[in-house]
Amino acid sequence: MKTQKIALVTGGNRGLGRNMAINLAKNGIGVIITYNSNQTEAGKVVAEIQAIGQKAIAFPLNVEKTEMFDSFIQKITQHLQESTGSPNFDFLINNAGTALYAPFSETTEEQLDAMFNIHYKGVFFLTQKALPYINKGGRIITISSGLARFSFPGSSAYGSMKGAIEVLTRYLAKELGPKGISANVVAPGAIATDFGGGRIRDNKEINDQIASITALGRVGLPDDIGGIVAFLCSEEAHWINGQRIEASGGMML
Repeated sequence: MKTQKIALVTGGNRGLGRNMAINLAKNGIGVIITYNSNQTEAGKVVAEIQAIGQKAIAFPLNVEKTEMFDSFIQKITQHLQESTGSPNFDFLINNAGTALYAPFSETTEEQLDAMFNIHYKGVFFLTQKALPYINKGGRIITISSGLARFSFPGSSAYGSMKGAIEVLTRYLAKELGPKGISANVVAPGAIATDFGGGRIRDNKEINDQIASITALGRVGLPDDIGGIVAFLCSEEAHWINGQRIEASGGMML
């Protein structure tokens, strides 16, 4: 009997993370999602996945607080051991994050530290803690941003942390290759979600501006991203490694 694959999606309770989790489930993958504070929304995602006949569970996790990681890993591996007979899983999707819109000249040390802790340090050490439990043939997918390639005023801290993640991913691909684990980055362009207060979704001027510089003529939607992550966790994508896949509809070409 074929063993079911399991994915861990951080920040899977809303926006892109929710869409990724649902697309993974539709591909027959069991899903563990994390949420920072909104347990209600996480519960809705779990219920939606269960309604399509797939296994799902949610755990709280603040990716900014690395001191939580040991207990978090212990909880999910214990759950997996009890429910599947093994503490291991197959796919780690580093998605959780927050936005920051601040000019370089006004960005505070506190803001920069938060961006570093959430988007780089948190990803680095959560991946490190999870690594002993990722099965051979597993995948690590980290969500970057188009802002690591093109630049908009006000995103210097956020964009540069995403750039660091892209370099880290190449190192992960190199060092984890002998373990049979691949690592890739998905870099969305501007997406209409509640991320950053929903400014791309709700501000018509910003929405129109993004559409005007995108080859496909509109801003992105969560459905434009979740399927890409699910594909990277499929057998068909097993030879993709160390790559940055931008999904922006052709922004700033």
